[in-house]
Amino acid sequence: MRQLYVIGIGAGDPTQVTVQAIEAMRQVDTFFVIGKGDAKQELVAVRTAILTAHTDRPYRTVEIPDPPRERSVGDANYRGVVEDWHERRAALLEAAFAGTEGVGGILVWGDPSLYDSTLRMIGRVLDRGVLRFEHTVIPGITSAQALAARHRIVLHEIGEPVHITTGRRLREEGVAPGESTLVMLDGETSFTTVPGADLHIWWAAYLGMPDETLIEGPLHEVADTIVRRREELRAAKGWIMDIYLLRRR
Repeated sequence: MRQLYVIGIGAGDPTQVTVQAIEAMRQVDTFFVIGKGDAKQELVAVRTAILTAHTDRPYRTVEIPDPPRERSVGDANYRGVVEDWHERRAALLEAAFAGTEGVGGILVWGDPSLYDSTLRMIGRVLDRGVLRFEHTVIPGITSAQALAARHRIVLHEIGEPVHITTGRRLREEGVAPGESTLVMLDGETSFTTVPGADLHIWWAAYLGMPDETLIEGPLHEVADTIVRRREELRAAKGWIMDIYLLRRR
């Protein structure tokens, strides 16, 4: 493999794929996909639809099984567990890259720069020094941008910062005064642990997909509704991707 494209494909809407991403897809001979199990086959279907809509030449797909990861670990062990998971993922990618000729591609949800491990794993592969190839990163529309667009809001107040974090860190740190807090990777509905009757929430699940769901309002009024709706959606589909913004009114 002489060249690898890491291509951001947006939050899920095939029409949000950029022209630059389409041009890159049309150069790829082999796409590498890290499998997420049967429950998330819908994500594979969305990727396939994007490729069908935008590619104009034959390609092959190599699916790489995602190695298991321990998720019930304390905060002290979290980074070590993730580092080990990335190392095992990188080894699988290296083996797949070694058996590929021409141009490779990896499609990344949203943008590769935001809470995605693909670039870190590619860095690990190159650091080992066994394989040599060029790699190019194509940016994509993030779920943060899609959330703001669908709720018709600006992510921050005038002259104020926006803090992007995870559910784990939100539980530890809360919402800082004067900041809008954007929360990703929250499987524990951590907004229910944040004190303050003055908080407002803009929440979304499955952005850009047919089952897209939006809820917003004062946190103390809509928190239970979000929790209930989230549980219903996850039970129906077997998985969920959601994101939300918190801001003090």
